[in-house]
Amino acid sequence: MILGLEGSANKLGVGVVDTSGVVHANIRSTYNAPPGQGFQPNDVAAHHRQHIIDLIERALSEAKLSPSEITHIAYTRGPGLGAPLAAVAVVARTLSQLWKVPLLAVNHCIAHIEMGRLVTQLSNPVVLYASGGNTQVIAYSQGRYRVFGETLDIAVGNTLDRIARYLMISNSPAPGLNIERLAAEWADIFLGKGCTLLDPDIIPGYSALLRSKKLLREQVELYSNDHPEAGIDVSHDIPIITVIPVPIKGMDISCSGISTYLKTYVEAHKPLDPRLVCYSLQEALFGSLVEITERAAAHVGAADILAVGGVGCNLRLQEMLNIMATERNGRLGAMDDSYCIDNGAMIAWCGACMLQGALSPDLLIPYTEADRATVTQRYRTDSIDISWHSKWPLTQ
Repeated sequence: MILGLEGSANKLGVGVVDTSGVVHANIRSTYNAPPGQGFQPNDVAAHHRQHIIDLIERALSEAKLSPSEITHIAYTRGPGLGAPLAAVAVVARTLSQLWKVPLLAVNHCIAHIEMGRLVTQLSNPVVLYASGGNTQVIAYSQGRYRVFGETLDIAVGNTLDRIARYLMISNSPAPGLNIERLAAEWADIFLGKGCTLLDPDIIPGYSALLRSKKLLREQVELYSNDHPEAGIDVSHDIPIITVIPVPIKGMDISCSGISTYLKTYVEAHKPLDPRLVCYSLQEALFGSLVEITERAAAHVGAADILAVGGVGCNLRLQEMLNIMATERNGRLGAMDDSYCIDNGAMIAWCGACMLQGALSPDLLIPYTEADRATVTQRYRTDSIDISWHSKWPLTQ
């Protein structure tokens, strides 16, 4: 039995997984900043310190295990925010010495991939890893997960978070999820599906927004005629802003420009419905992610696609990726937020995978040397040998 501890960003996760891939517990607590603000590393670290012992006790209780039945403790070595990583590592080292069990230092990015392979049973997909801190297109080659494309600046999840702050969208339960809900409402109205009202606190003035397809179209057309520089295309079934830039360079993507552009755009066009901005943002950003993922798939000759990371559970992104994968005679492996968003089970399972091969002393650490269990904010996906990849499926 492996205990997994994850705390690289604002989500604290504790999971228990056995070496056959059965998840016995997967509990999470999230730190949320006030609307219009991002989270500060020290505040996140304080949250993790406050809740981690309770989560560990709950996880062991849910798994019906005692500490003596835990054989290894896997913790996130990196990448991530320094203060939260360090807060969790302190607990990992302490438990290792108390329980006299070895530590497994896990790469957060690889943990996402291995959890995705376990849940979807895709053995060798091209991976789109999209989250708040990472945006990479990855495939396995010559013993490692190789990064074929990535963001040249900020991550796609960071971009969504920034736009949410510009629009004063609530951070609870997550800004990206709230953007997804607002975008879906915009599409549903114009496709005649109606909509179920969201939490009125999701965004300022939400309750007063129009929900009549006819009135909304008239409103958007009038604004578009008066402000042609807004670049709103009303000729489609769903009105959309067409001037959002998302530069692509080969299989790389740049996201900082879209953040800067939309900050200026939102300030200049405050009367615009925020749902239009959310919908247009998703279509532009996700379309570009699908494009670079398809380029990588064509390059390596793969058909199956795996979406991981917090943004990977966005239903619109999954829909677009599924269309692309189907057209390539492949399939999309996707997960819900239980395993797609940062969680402790993925750290525990990655630790189980690591045990299938030889490990360097900095990855498998005996409890007598627990002080060597350090963290690092920079920890590349392609920096680790994946000795277990060919031993698939590990659950058999």
